[in-house]
Amino acid sequence: MLLRNLSHLFVTLAECLGRVASYLFWASLPNNIQAAKIVSLTTELTAYRGRDVRPRRLTDGARLTFVWLTRRFDVSDIVHVQKDTLARWHRHAFRLFWRWKSRRCGRPSLPKKLRELIRQVIGDNKRIGQRQVADILLRIFNLLVAPRSVAKYRPRRRDPGKGQPVGSWTWLKFVHKRARANAIVACDFFTVVTATFRTLYVFVMMEVGSREIIHYNVTAHPTAEWTAQQFREALSPERNYKTLIHDNGSAFTKEVDEVAEAVGIEVKKTPFHAPKANAYCERLIGTIRRECLDYLIAFGEGHLKLILNEWVDYYNHHRPHRGKHPDGVPRIPKLIGPPPPPALGRHQIAEGYEIEATPILGGLRHRYRLKKVA
Repeated sequence: MLLRNLSHLFVTLAECLGRVASYLFWASLPNNIQAAKIVSLTTELTAYRGRDVRPRRLTDGARLTFVWLTRRFDVSDIVHVQKDTLARWHRHAFRLFWRWKSRRCGRPSLPKKLRELIRQVIGDNKRIGQRQVADILLRIFNLLVAPRSVAKYRPRRRDPGKGQPVGSWTWLKFVHKRARANAIVACDFFTVVTATFRTLYVFVMMEVGSREIIHYNVTAHPTAEWTAQQFREALSPERNYKTLIHDNGSAFTKEVDEVAEAVGIEVKKTPFHAPKANAYCERLIGTIRRECLDYLIAFGEGHLKLILNEWVDYYNHHRPHRGKHPDGVPRIPKLIGPPPPPALGRHQIAEGYEIEATPILGGLRHRYRLKKVA
């Protein structure tokens, strides 16, 4: 399509230049020769009109030539083109001119290899967001790409999902203003239905500051004794946690809270029907569902544990989260391995390295790393 438009443009310009050169040539001749040329052309045109010969459709080059001529003198008495037609050609020419003059320049396109990498990451990982792709490029490959640039090159195959609301101002003030995020632990239960329509309960605990999943387990009967045992395994005095947040579920009894208080942790219960008070854990549960359990069906308790083992390892060690940090670099909860080498530029990976993608969960997600070329 582009090649055809360019060829049509060149043909039109060549025809216009040829007609202008012909006009300049006849304008340089004596007046008697010009008069003879005009008389002959007028006689020929009168003969065609007398025989009622239908004129051929003019080319774009001829139209532009007539527009150029009519701006200098009146040729309506010898030209078979109507005045309304000439006015329409004038308007069309002005539209083309101002469309070209007011064209959008915009930013230059990303390099081809980077565009292919963006599409590869989006194609490899189901329901991944544009900000998450930008975080992966910055954290894993040291490439700085804006989320809106990622959205520009992602396939238009579905509408972006609506994000979950963040916590209220009082909650943000409690977490960020007092700098207590690294000392806060949030926990909650969520349910999973197996292939045999059996309901299992998954218990997760996360550190709010780093977003790390510090403990998880699966059970069919979430009793208070079982929940207290999870607290004993996860809440150790060495990690210096100060606050534990959970809702008013039946499994969180007074005896369970005493297990946390015994190691010096203050228990905060959220108000009734207020999931925003535990917003970070609720968002984590939503992430587990959207990125993992919505695509996989567990056959039983053991199978569900295997799925969660692989996904939690990916979440803690490879998936950047959306926490806001002073340096603006997305964080991975518990990054393993050395940091990425310095990139050649914003859009070029380090020289001598290639991208290695490792599928997890049967190709539902992928881990990426830079591997040195042998």
